Amino acid sequence: MLLNLLYNLRNQGLKVGSGEWLAFLTGLERGLADSLDGMYWLARAVLVHTEAHYDSFDVAFTATFEGVVLPEKFKDELAAWLAEAKAAGDGPRVHHDFESLEAMRKELEKRLREQKERHDGGGHWVGTGGTSPFGNSGRADNGIRIGGEGGGRGAVQVAGERRWQGYRTDLKLDVRDFKVALSMLRRFGREGQEKVDLDGTIDKTAKNAGEIELDIRRERINRVRLSLMMDTGGSMEPNAQLVSRLFTAAKELKTFKTFEAWHFHNCPYQWMYKDYRTFDRKHTAEVIESFTPQHRVVWVGDASMAPWELFQGAGWGEPGPTGLQWLQRFAQRCPASVWLNPDPERYWDHPTVRAIGALIPMFPLTVDGLRRAMQKLRTTSI
Repeated sequence: MLLNLLYNLRNQGLKVGSGEWLAFLTGLERGLADSLDGMYWLARAVLVHTEAHYDSFDVAFTATFEGVVLPEKFKDELAAWLAEAKAAGDGPRVHHDFESLEAMRKELEKRLREQKERHDGGGHWVGTGGTSPFGNSGRADNGIRIGGEGGGRGAVQVAGERRWQGYRTDLKLDVRDFKVALSMLRRFGREGQEKVDLDGTIDKTAKNAGEIELDIRRERINRVRLSLMMDTGGSMEPNAQLVSRLFTAAKELKTFKTFEAWHFHNCPYQWMYKDYRTFDRKHTAEVIESFTPQHRVVWVGDASMAPWELFQGAGWGEPGPTGLQWLQRFAQRCPASVWLNPDPERYWDHPTVRAIGALIPMFPLTVDGLRRAMQKLRTTSI
């Protein structure tokens, strides 16, 4: 049974090493978990590296220790029996010894076949209260809960609820997730206003036999300049709310030396827009010229369009470079660029998506994808 847990964890992508697994087994041997509940919390504490893997752990745990699925003929009757659960009452908890979860399941099926009426209290039949290992609201430490509020917090049910789904790294993001990821870009340098460094002054004064010697340094400020380039309209409409969260996070973070956001449709042509509604725009060549080695450029778009829009047309009949040529100019001016694509990767096998991805490193717009994109941007020194 325990080996099945290990295999299920690895099938879910959790990298459980032999050292961690041995630590878990040692914990069980020393009595750190004397029930399925205890095993759940011990395993999660020892075998899971990050909260982002909690949901995958719950999936693996449920697959290993999932409780009995009752035959249909018992469900309605049991639901009526157990609808009005009695309080567990005072008294010591009772531990039931079963050789395995399978043995527990077989015993439950046996008692269900034999049981003919509702039971409250007692220590054998399926019911409420008492010390029976089957039912709810009782004082049994090891058993299968059916219905009720579960004051004892059955581990299999906790895992089955999958309350950690929002922590998965393959899901889409909220404003806080964007802020955490974008913070990875911060690079501090001493180029702000001069001020007294208190710690440095104390250190220098101590070394100078108590005679005060001021340590004056410039403030450490973030040297990164962030530019957010967002595709708007058309096929990006379903992702408008997600892109708005990214824009909000970048704007609210206020830790970058500068931040600016530009809009385009499908790909950049002659003009980049601050606001389509007010026609506030700037020539694309000027935007490119404004980039410095400190700039980090984050493109957001599905990169999917008619091939002629990227490879042939210059945009709405305007003369000049094609969309791909404009992107090449951006990439040459600022190699520290990434492209975040909100579409699932299974849709990326498209000529324009492949072409843009070959020019600018492309990542999915998920928690994990954004983290990898920020790590990519950090590899370019300032």
